Amino acid sequence: MERTYVMIKPDGVQRNLVGEIIARFEQKGLKIVALKMLQISRELAERHYGEHKGKPFFEPLVAYITSGPVVAMVLEGKDAVRTVRDMMGATNPLKAAPGTIRGTYGMDIGRNVVHGSDSVESANREIGLFFTPEEIVEYQRAVDSWIYE
Repeated sequence: MERTYVMIKPDGVQRNLVGEIIARFEQKGLKIVALKMLQISRELAERHYGEHKGKPFFEPLVAYITSGPVVAMVLEGKDAVRTVRDMMGATNPLKAAPGTIRGTYGMDIGRNVVHGSDSVESANREIGLFFTPEEIVEYQRAVDSWIYE
């Protein structure tokens, strides 16, 4: 099974969407193997968004992601990275398909509710930034035989 990193951003937390977003992932069949709420430090935000350093939107991005608490999680499932990306919808909520998380809850690219890793490599890096190995729980779900062949 593949793992991916997902973060409900400050706007999602402030708008009380945490439960709704987590429920969508669980209802799809993805398994939560790590979950926590935290206030991201500037240093961690700069490491997380390091590939954007030097771009004009870097400073506003760091300021925004550190502006309030986030909910960080690791989800596990078959093709988890792509599944989460499809469920989130396009980065710009105005271009996101109806029914996706961003299509349903977002109105602005700078307040698009949720982040998800864009590749397995990014997922591994981001999981390592936000979680220690001890925080990731290995367990079996009885329901898995009803989700996967």
